[in-house]
Amino acid sequence: MSEPLHTVLRSASREVVLGHDQRFCLIGERINPTGRRTFQEQLRAGDLSAIERDVQAQVEGGADVLDVNMGVPLTDEPELLAKAIQLVQSLTDLPICIDSSVVEALEAGLSVYQGRALVNSVTAEDDRLAAILPLVKRYDAAIIALPNDHDEIPMEADKRLDLTAKIIRVATEEYGIAKADIVIDPLAMPIGADTTTSLVTFETMRRIRDEHGVNMTCGASNTSFGMPDRHTLGAAWLPMAMTAGLTSAIMDTRTPQIVDAVKAADVFLNHDDWGMAWIAAHRAKAAATA
Repeated sequence: MSEPLHTVLRSASREVVLGHDQRFCLIGERINPTGRRTFQEQLRAGDLSAIERDVQAQVEGGADVLDVNMGVPLTDEPELLAKAIQLVQSLTDLPICIDSSVVEALEAGLSVYQGRALVNSVTAEDDRLAAILPLVKRYDAAIIALPNDHDEIPMEADKRLDLTAKIIRVATEEYGIAKADIVIDPLAMPIGADTTTSLVTFETMRRIRDEHGVNMTCGASNTSFGMPDRHTLGAAWLPMAMTAGLTSAIMDTRTPQIVDAVKAADVFLNHDDWGMAWIAAHRAKAAATA
């Protein structure tokens, strides 16, 4: 077995490592205006105060990395994203996942970011790879890549594996990006529409881990969309995904039920030496309630 690939992310003063032999990386998803009308209106008005509350809540919940997305219609997204990243970095030392589909916004975010960012995201389309990978290389960042193309989100594991292989080949051979810096999103779909999609995602994860060894992430909340009691579903799904090879997830760390399930799975997967992190967290909780 070859050495596990380590994706190293940094802020100005802290390092976080994704790896198949590391504790699961929790990427806090809340700093995102999608579906939050009040937050969008505040951002349009230049009021970034909600970001401060979101940062605090995600950090307190146990986030290792913070995803920052400023996709607000009718705003200057590059300027807004750069401002938000600078604000987040003034509030916490956690590394940041810079999240945008707009190339100019990614560049603006990377240009002000202190450290080594994760960029969210790129797809397997040639034009997207050509637009985003040079930026990732220039700013020495890591990249989340989704194995879908112009046609569709592939529903079969084989097609997802083909596109994963393409992304890795193009990134490493044409752009000189290290394999360790490619984080694949195996495409977790909502089970509310079709419960078989989860099995395809688990198969995709296992095969990506076994054939390529790269790190993986996904939008964990997406899996339970449209279903009741989403927290219980999330708390079951993430440990299952971890055993299939998922090494991080973009998730809402304000939900202790899900965060605790992940931390418990780390213990059983031997990613928490002697269970020390689990024991320390338990003691801290006990001390706080006392």
